[in-house]
Amino acid sequence: MDSRPQITISASIKAPINQVWAIYNDPYHVTQWNFASPDWCCPSSEIDLRPGGKFSSRMEAKDGSMGFDFWGLYTDIKVNEFLAYEMGDGRKASLKFEAKGSETLVTTLFEAEETNPIDMQQMGWQAILNNFKSHVESLQSEILHFEILIKAKPSHVFKTMLDLESYKEWAYVFYPGSYFDGSWEKGSKIKFIAKSEDGTLGGMLGTIADRVEDYHISIKYIGLINDSQEVTTGEDIDKMKGSFENYTLDEQEGSTLLKVDMGPVGEYKSYFEETWPKALEKLKEICEK
Repeated sequence: MDSRPQITISASIKAPINQVWAIYNDPYHVTQWNFASPDWCCPSSEIDLRPGGKFSSRMEAKDGSMGFDFWGLYTDIKVNEFLAYEMGDGRKASLKFEAKGSETLVTTLFEAEETNPIDMQQMGWQAILNNFKSHVESLQSEILHFEILIKAKPSHVFKTMLDLESYKEWAYVFYPGSYFDGSWEKGSKIKFIAKSEDGTLGGMLGTIADRVEDYHISIKYIGLINDSQEVTTGEDIDKMKGSFENYTLDEQEGSTLLKVDMGPVGEYKSYFEETWPKALEKLKEICEK
């Protein structure tokens, strides 16, 4: 950062760091918290989470009297740890995500603009960060976290987890005959499918929101598969907005601590609470053979 005055704000959020990161970088969720006061809103958001990628959020007064686009380009990204970007006016900002036990400390450092007083800018940015904290914490009953220690290196677990034949084995727990159709590459569409008793294909439609080799996969759900057809609009799809499923692989002395965060899960909470531990045990078994 250059000689412009720098402002620091922070918030301690009662949620695991994986979930905090996922929600912060999801466009739908951004529209739920990215405003400094109740008389403002964020009608839309776009995020291209990669160095050089652009983000843009529309900020508007609810009475329509004013509005602007807050945008910038990412300059540095380290999943679950750090974000840096340059705003459209040339100012720079960064965010640090730190695990503090069961909570996550988010610290933002940004360069001040010249129009408004420093204390007003700090209050405005802090209000937005506080909204983010409230939004994440309000979702905790709808977001699930699972983890398992696997005696294998992250590279092996990562490859095995995403291999089609291995996937069929550990995903069988969710529904017999489960498989995927598509690519695990970032930006790709992927279908998670199974054949029902009447012979029709059904399941979930997603996109790979992010991928860091041997460390992280993020799935954003965008629709359903109904009788082999992709369904991306309607009441059921509206309920899915903001749904994600993230895998993070942390190396621990030659083993892998695999963490899974997913949600909001709605009416399927008890189902996933029962099936995910079983699926992870199966994946562990496959990886440790």
